[in-house]
Amino acid sequence: MEHFHGWNVRYSQHLMKADEVTAKNLSGADGAVNLTVIWFKRDLRLNDHAALTAAANYGRVLPLYVAEPEYWALPDTSYRQWEFLRSAVESLKKDVSDRGGKLCVMVGSVKDALDDILATHGKFRLVAHMETGNAWTFERDKAVRDWCSDQNITFEEFQQYGVWRGSSLNRNQWAKRWDKMMSEPLLPVPSRISWIDHGADRVPTSSDLQLEPDGIVDLQPSGRAAALQTVRSFLHDRGEPYQKAMSSPVTGESACSRLSAHLVAGSLSMREIYQATLARQEEIAALPKAERGTWPSAMRSFIGRLHWHCHFMQKLEAEPEIEWLPMARMYEGLRPTPSDEATLTAFATGQTGYPFVDACMRYLKATGWINFRMRAMLMSFASYNLWLPWQQSGEVLARFFTDYEPGIHWPQSQMQAGETGINAVRVYSPVKQGYDQDPTGDFTRRWVHELSAFDGKALQEPWTTDQPSADYPSPIVDHKQTAHEAKKRIYALRRTGDARAEAEAVFEKHGSRKPRELRQPRRKRAAGDA
Repeated sequence: MEHFHGWNVRYSQHLMKADEVTAKNLSGADGAVNLTVIWFKRDLRLNDHAALTAAANYGRVLPLYVAEPEYWALPDTSYRQWEFLRSAVESLKKDVSDRGGKLCVMVGSVKDALDDILATHGKFRLVAHMETGNAWTFERDKAVRDWCSDQNITFEEFQQYGVWRGSSLNRNQWAKRWDKMMSEPLLPVPSRISWIDHGADRVPTSSDLQLEPDGIVDLQPSGRAAALQTVRSFLHDRGEPYQKAMSSPVTGESACSRLSAHLVAGSLSMREIYQATLARQEEIAALPKAERGTWPSAMRSFIGRLHWHCHFMQKLEAEPEIEWLPMARMYEGLRPTPSDEATLTAFATGQTGYPFVDACMRYLKATGWINFRMRAMLMSFASYNLWLPWQQSGEVLARFFTDYEPGIHWPQSQMQAGETGINAVRVYSPVKQGYDQDPTGDFTRRWVHELSAFDGKALQEPWTTDQPSADYPSPIVDHKQTAHEAKKRIYALRRTGDARAEAEAVFEKHGSRKPRELRQPRRKRAAGDA
């Protein structure tokens, strides 16, 4: 996968003019700008990198990464996230060095870094990829644009995901635009890059950023080489049982792609993954039918998830406020804020008295990852059974996720909490999920060591046994009673005329436009049987 060929049609016309623009700059027509600073953010690669391609065509290139202590002090960022990203920065630094350059790494604010470069080198052009991050990065990017305007610096931003800027996006055309963008040829690493050096290239440690260890013991390998190995192993080895095995933390650890953290760091582009998957589909289709196994359905399901990734990021891009406000504003204040601190702590530390929930939380804390269905169950339990505001339980989970992607995490958090107004209210039974997803009980026993001698009902429902473990807490709530009460509150709101009217507006702005005939038929289920 490392050797891609072709050209990105979206940028070809723009880049064909690069020599003309560079010549104009060198002649002094716009202040003799012959230096381009490429600001790496969460796009830590050289392959399929539109901003780098543009910079190389403009002339001299100064590659810049800024570690921002203020960002790493936020309540949704963590030690494990920086440790993963730090390795990806080191990988990028080596790739730049192998091509004769030196990645400039600075610590502080981006504006201060740009001030320093301006004072040293004079006027330059700034290029970067667009980012759909949290509120802090949104304001940071606005401040950088204002700085560029004040300094008369050209700032060009390039698209890297199937996410479009602006709140007026026509959702009816989104899927077609995504397919078109992802099908365009991949950008190769420019054959000639005229690098220039500026300052040190030391990547700060977690201690430098005042980040304390947070319980991670099995951090996923990071960087370009690890990302390439991960996509290869998924598409050619691990991924065949993907469709069925993704639901359980037991089988999902291997059968899921495990590419989410690499996408967050940008060690691979979404387009690289998408096109590698299409190529694998073609290989599978060429096999004799008896040799295809379940690979065809696995690849179709995975491609759907790639669409889903950007579909959710588009929600936050269109409405940044949904990081802290429900899409359906009538749900604002539904749950008490601030939350009960003791309840939130029990959830965060895996001490709720529900073994499978606690096993999943402890596993997540130790590894930085858990499969999607268990993420949904954890948020369901926090939102419906514990009645915690998703904004606060969401921060707990965000810090634990090595693959924390704000554009996915926050819309998903409030969706699982039932506050979008348009999605089904899905309450997962913490007991039933234990029986369904961990039928042998091995996962629960491994992570809830207090119950290592228990089995069956005594393991998943220890409160029913005559001799429960003295080291394990009793259930923090009655899961049936709290689920019933939560659904009653949510549905009381949903039945109102105001709720239906607001739901229509939310769907118009954020709803999926997947054709009805392609949707999976809903299985009838008893209330609370998830």
